[in-house]
Amino acid sequence: MSDPVLRNCRVLIAEDEFLLADELQADLEEAGAIVIGPVSALADAIALIEVEQHIDAAILDANLGGEMVFPAADLLIARGVTIVFTTGYDASIIPSRFGTVTRCEKPTNIKSIIPLIERSMQG
Repeated sequence: MSDPVLRNCRVLIAEDEFLLADELQADLEEAGAIVIGPVSALADAIALIEVEQHIDAAILDANLGGEMVFPAADLLIARGVTIVFTTGYDASIIPSRFGTVTRCEKPTNIKSIIPLIERSMQG
């Protein structure tokens, strides 16, 4: 069912766990979003950010295959993109410059991430 907040929103997914990325993509598309990716590596995330003209939001796994996603997060924030971090790590791994970014702990309930994006986009 399409969600009015996410309908036609372009959402980047950077997640290295295939099943989670696949579920996120399916749930976002069901909510009416247009998914960019998903990608599982930092270099691929940065490449998409550089070529995509419009990104409304991003779901970023903090650790993509051993590389921290923060360079991609910096690029997105500089463009005014709403981001949500997903991580199995303690909050202390998130640099203080991302103190206002929503963090969702893994294992995550896929259905709980969509409302987090909506709140972040509205607030």
